[in-house]
Amino acid sequence: MSLRAIHIVFISASIVLAAMVTVWGVVMFTSGRGGMGHVLFAAGSALSAGLMSVYAVKFVRKTRELGIQ
Repeated sequence: MSLRAIHIVFISASIVLAAMVTVWGVVMFTSGRGGMGHVLFAAGSALSAGLMSVYAVKFVRKTRELGIQ
């Protein structure tokens, strides 16, 4: 497995984890046991997942452009 492939796997895993944390924060807030901190944590996780998604697309495009497989 190439370094590029490992990098893509770790980015994908990080995006999935951030999405799961976002869902957890929202569920905690809507259950009545959570507070504003859970909403802020969910928003930060959603922002992180979005930014990592943008990074993943740019990384794949750049490595293709450079011919790195």
